[in-house]
This record gives sequence, C-alpha cells and structure tokens, in this order.
Amino acid sequence: MMKFKLALLPSLVLGLMLAVAPIQQTNAKEQTPAKVKVAKNDKKASADKAAKNKDKKTDSKVSAKKADKDKKLAKNATKNKKTTDLADKKSAKVKAKEARLAAKEKNAKELRLAEKKQAERQKERLAERKERTRERLAQVSRTGRVAKAAKYAARPVVVAAATASTAAIAANQISKPVIEQSNDIAQSLNLESKAALVMNAVTGEVLYAKNTNQAVPIASITKLMTAMVVLDAKLPLDEAITISEEDIDRMRNTSSRLSVGTVLSRAELLLLALMSSENRAAHALARTYPGGVNAAVAAMNRKAAALGMTQTRFEDGTGLSSNNVASPKDLVALVKTSNTYPLIRRFSTTGGHAVAIKDSVQQFNNTNALVKNPDWEIGVSKTGFINEAGKCLVMQAKIKSTPVVMVLMDSWGKYTRIGDAVRVKKWLESSSTN
Repeated sequence: MMKFKLALLPSLVLGLMLAVAPIQQTNAKEQTPAKVKVAKNDKKASADKAAKNKDKKTDSKVSAKKADKDKKLAKNATKNKKTTDLADKKSAKVKAKEARLAAKEKNAKELRLAEKKQAERQKERLAERKERTRERLAQVSRTGRVAKAAKYAARPVVVAAATASTAAIAANQISKPVIEQSNDIAQSLNLESKAALVMNAVTGEVLYAKNTNQAVPIASITKLMTAMVVLDAKLPLDEAITISEEDIDRMRNTSSRLSVGTVLSRAELLLLALMSSENRAAHALARTYPGGVNAAVAAMNRKAAALGMTQTRFEDGTGLSSNNVASPKDLVALVKTSNTYPLIRRFSTTGGHAVAIKDSVQQFNNTNALVKNPDWEIGVSKTGFINEAGKCLVMQAKIKSTPVVMVLMDSWGKYTRIGDAVRVKKWLESSSTN
C-alpha cells in the first residue's frame, strides 16, 4: 500500500503544477499592463524630474554666469572709477607740479635778473671807484700834493718824485758811500742771517757787519731799483696798464692775483710791487718802460753803477732771476737812495691796500709785518725771497731817533729775518751807540 502511494506522489505533484500554472499566467497577464503603466509613469516622472533638475542646473548656470557677469561689470566699473580717479588725481598733481615749476622758474628768472642788475651796479661802482682812484693819482702826479691812493687806501700816498734839492742832497750823500767799521762796535749781537750789515744812515758808521763783501742773490729787493728807474723816467702815474701774457712768470711759475686782462694805473702797480712784492706788477712796470724790459734793465744797471754799487748786476725787473746780485754794502746804497723818493717811502711802508680787479675788490698786504707795528718808525722797507737768496729784508728805520739801515740776507726760517730786525733794534736801544 505504501509503495502505491509513493508511486502516485510524482503524478500528484505534476498535476498540481499544471493546475497552478494557468492561474499564474492569468495573474501575470493581468498584472503586466499595470506594471507597464507604473513603469511608464515612473519613467515619465523620472524624466520630468531630470528635466526639472536640468532646468534647475541650467538656471543655476545662467544665474551663476549672470552673477559672474554682473560681478565682472561691477569690478570693471570699480576699476574704471579708480582709473578715472587716479587719472584725475594724477592730472591734478601734474597741474600742481607744473604750477610749482612755473612759479619756481619765474622766481629764478626774477632772481637772476636781480643778481644781474646787482652785478651791473657793483661793476659800475667798481669802475667809478677805480676812475676816482686814477683821477686822484693823476691829480697828485700833476700837483705833487699829498693824497690817498684810493678811497680804501691804508695810508695817504705821496705821488711825487723827490725835489731837486732832495735829490742833490741824496746824490752827495750816497754817490760815494763811506762804509767804515766802527772801533767800538759791540760783539754781543748774534744774528741768524748769513749776511748782515747795520749802518748809521747819517754818519756811515758800521754798527754790525757779517759777510758784507760777497755779492749774493737779492730776489725781490730788485723792485726798489725797478721803482726808481720808472720814477726817474717821469712816466704818467695815472696811465692805465693792462696785465698781459708777457707778465706771467715762466721762470719759477709763481702765482699772482693779477690775472691777465687786469687794468691798473702805473701808480697802483708801483704800490703792489713795493708793498706786496707783486711780480706781475713789477714786470708790467719794466715792460711799459720806454724801450721795454731790456731798456729798463739797462737803466737799472746804469743807476747801480752811478751809485757806486760795483758788485751789483740786474738781469730782470722782478728779482725772480738768481743772477740779480749785490753785496750788503751795495744794498745800503740802494736803500739810502730809495729813501729819497717819497713815493717809494710811502708805498713800501703801506700796511695794506684794496684794489679793484675786474669784478671784485682784492686786499693786498705788506710782506713786512713790522710796518704795522707802532713801535717801529720805518722809512723804506723791502722783502725778498727765492730759493737761491733765502729770506731777505732791507730797511731804513729810526732807532733812538737815528736813521739806521739794516740789510739782512739769506735767513733760513720764515720769521728769522723779522727776528733779526727785532734783535738789532733791541741791541741798539740797549747800547750806548747813537
């Protein structure tokens, strides 16, 4: 029985499956349209949703683009505004700068015009001053009266040669100089100058002597002789003389404040040559001597011979040549003769003098500081220096009311010649020699 049931079991299962299959197919057929419809609806909804999302994205992009565009426009507008503001600001600065430059240029132009007018007025004043100076010198040279060399001269200037009587007395005194050694000369005086001679100018008594017989270079002491021959020639002292290239020192290349083109009167050149030892002034005096420099030097040598200066020789009018030589004895005669010329006395002892040179006023001072010392009464003074001559000084001064000639040659130091002169004065004042 059991076996029969087991044999029928597969058939029952198959029958059940066959019976259920049509029902499932019928249900499947009934469910298929609904599912399709639902699927279609879902698909449509999805499509709508996607379309909406797409629209949203598109709108977002458009909005973003619009926002970017607006942002860029705003940025450009801001930039343009800044550029415009900057341009306006820059334009204002440029205008302000141009205005400042215009004002500055106007002020500079006015200042230049004022300076030009001031320079012209100063030039006119200097020209007038120089003309007044020349007029005074011309008047004095004609009348022989005492006058000032210039408005700003340090001392009155006598522009006149020695009178005939004075010249005659001088000739009698020094044409045959008597130089004798004093028996009672003191031996306590010790001078640093290598050659020195101190003499009583009235009696010819030698008060001190050291290496007096040898001729030595005399440097600018030469200018005393140059001044004498110029004055002897009676040339017009108010004549205008121009410093030229010829007056430049080519021998030693010394400097000078008298530039080429400077115009001064002959009297002013004499003053500068004697007071400040101006080489260009001395050369210009010799150059404008009748016949030129050679004629002037020849006259100087003739004058030396006439004065008995047997050891003296001149080769130029400035003293720059080391071949200008003389012995201390000869220089005593030179100093004593120079003392007979009032103009040489005055000019060689003038402490300082201002001279109008081109567009400026130059102050010149005496090379011998002792002329400004109130303890000294100096009649004639002249300094000199070149390497071969050393520091030199010749003077005629009153010491204890006695005219004394001092010749101090070849001093080694800057102040040695002045120190020697002071020592001579103190020695004479303390001694019994009159």
